[in-house]
Amino acid sequence: MTDLGMVKSGSSIGAFITRRRGRKRLDWTDWLTYVYLLAGLVIMFTPVLWVVVSSFKTPANLTEFPPTLLPYAAETVIVEGYDDPLPLFDVTTDEGETVRLAQLRRVGINAQMIDPANPEERLTIPVENAEPVRQIYLAGENYTNLLSSTGGMIWRYVFNSLFITVVATIITLIMNSMAAFALSKYRFRGSNMALVAILATLMIPATVVLVPTYMIVAQLGLVGNLWGVILPTVATPTGVFLLRQYMLTIPDELIEAARMDHASEWRIFWRIILPLSAPALAVVAIFSILSRWNDFLLPLVVLTRRESYTLQLALASFQTEYGIRYDLLLAMTTLTALPLAFAFIFLQRYITSGIASTGIK
Repeated sequence: MTDLGMVKSGSSIGAFITRRRGRKRLDWTDWLTYVYLLAGLVIMFTPVLWVVVSSFKTPANLTEFPPTLLPYAAETVIVEGYDDPLPLFDVTTDEGETVRLAQLRRVGINAQMIDPANPEERLTIPVENAEPVRQIYLAGENYTNLLSSTGGMIWRYVFNSLFITVVATIITLIMNSMAAFALSKYRFRGSNMALVAILATLMIPATVVLVPTYMIVAQLGLVGNLWGVILPTVATPTGVFLLRQYMLTIPDELIEAARMDHASEWRIFWRIILPLSAPALAVVAIFSILSRWNDFLLPLVVLTRRESYTLQLALASFQTEYGIRYDLLLAMTTLTALPLAFAFIFLQRYITSGIASTGIK
């Protein structure tokens, strides 16, 4: 049954992608649709691919202008009598010939070079006549340097981010689903006003309530504690609204039948409502994971000790008054985005069905 379902799912996806308006040939609207989808694909994925590719570039390659599409590194050669490898250059002579020389140093517009086969003779070459010899090189040391430069603290940052994301998402699902169950299946005076009040909080920017939130966290003694980031954000109006709209599609007859069988309200909620609301819960979980994992402002204010930093705060630490370590910054950005990518890949099939179902009443 599973294999058959996978085959049907794959065939439906293929039919959707190859669907067209014209019967014998592509209609002009088909071309317009494909161009639009291709443009969206390029616009959405080009920055992501650029960050991933740039994370494998050397610091020198990152500062080049104009920037290169692929990661390149200067080709070097080991010459007897010199401790460090010397970069190679293709030099155009006055006769128009091209020779490959190794550069010792550069002084102004001239560079001192030697022939690797004859290192005794030093030549002075104008820089404009020399073209560096480069090859495609993946700078994997960016990731190893990232681990060594943080002194092993990166694993602490990963744990802090995972702990905040997982715990906050679990609590968010429980709190939002309970509120949505009450607003969708119970009839009481002021239910509509309560829903409007919850949705009205969407119009209040997070920065407006940042100071009151910090004061409450400080009064609770949670400054510098991961729970100081988790607790203020466990209830989200978007999650309550999405779950309420989805739960409205669940027939009330199921709940009435459970009550006739003497099921408690908690058992109805836990055994009937939650399993049937799985697609909407997955959508809320995705939104919560994205929000908690990428959260920067609240952790910046609450988490004052370095050992309690999240990955987002650790990323900001690579930008100092002395400069920006772009090689480490891009490597850590790539690592930080991987969990979100995996979460989206595994849960993306619930997004369309879950959001679409929340609009059905």
